[in-house]
Amino acid sequence: MRATIFASVSLCLLTLFAVADESAQSSRLSELLTDNTEAGFKRANAAREFLFPRDHGPHEGFRNEWWYITGNLDDDAGRRFGFELTIFRFSLTPGRPQAQSDWRTNQVYIAHLAVTDVEDERFYVAERFSRGALGLAGAQTEPFRVWIDNWEIASNGEGESWRIVAADTDIAVDLALTALKKPVLNGDAGLSRKSSNIDSASYYYSITRFQTAGTVSIAGRNYRVSGLSWLDREWSTSALAADQVGWDWFALQLSSGTDVMLYNLRKSDATVDANSSGTLTFADGRSTHLRVEDFNIRVNDTWDSPAGGTYPSSWRIHIPEQGLQLDVQPVLPNQELFTTVRYWEGAVDVSGEKNGVPIAGRGYVELTGYAD
Repeated sequence: MRATIFASVSLCLLTLFAVADESAQSSRLSELLTDNTEAGFKRANAAREFLFPRDHGPHEGFRNEWWYITGNLDDDAGRRFGFELTIFRFSLTPGRPQAQSDWRTNQVYIAHLAVTDVEDERFYVAERFSRGALGLAGAQTEPFRVWIDNWEIASNGEGESWRIVAADTDIAVDLALTALKKPVLNGDAGLSRKSSNIDSASYYYSITRFQTAGTVSIAGRNYRVSGLSWLDREWSTSALAADQVGWDWFALQLSSGTDVMLYNLRKSDATVDANSSGTLTFADGRSTHLRVEDFNIRVNDTWDSPAGGTYPSSWRIHIPEQGLQLDVQPVLPNQELFTTVRYWEGAVDVSGEKNGVPIAGRGYVELTGYAD
């Protein structure tokens, strides 16, 4: 669900990570701004077989993909933290360039690290860029590993034990993750359609619940933490349709053991696209697909960014067939990332009921297209 982030940073990537001379760079810039940009890349336009742990690794035939992990953690004293570590891979051109230099590559990596300190009401963000050459950044399948500099997401051979490590000036995370559920395929058996255009789709799966433990560091102080995390994986070539301006995405882990993923794709006429959807993953690992008519997301409040733009900031979610009614509230109103592209991504609390029985939870919400 992060395709517009790539659309927003494409020009920056071409400027920072040119792989040939100026005339070729200008040619690629022209191509990027036309409908021919995607020529030569594979497309997510039909169902496929997913194989794990292989599919945790890179899919370089597609234009872009991302590894996205968020979580809510507490230390022994009850101090709460949220975190996000996302690594994006972007292909500037299809295929592999014929190497004339160890620096030459068409693979670019971007990473975002964010930590929410709920007690101090502070939100920290860091961003990195690197080319996929000379070991500066890259991704491999066996064993799975994706990295930029010393920021890394990795797993063991079976993909059940993971580790994430990232450190910047003021913040750092070093966390061990143990999968409590198998990967769940979103959309139509993993094919997630984003519009009526057959090529506007991605391959999309999630591991919705990891037991997580390790260290969060802020300003040199280390906190031993534990809690739950969530992994999202997507790869594709096509971005959103021309009339789509952004999305509201929810990843909610409920006290019942059920995990809820929902997204509304917003159109320029302020309506919700019919390809919005979701997935419920139950405590036993079973899952069910949700169509846009199966759920309703109502905005109850908003937050005005000091830099301009107004974001939703409180929601009521209703999934009638599941007897679920959920109220979602950010732990801090300001969890806006001032990276190459501005967006809101933050930790949330969940309260509500299932079939009249109280239920609680935590999660993460991502909001794009509100500050462009």
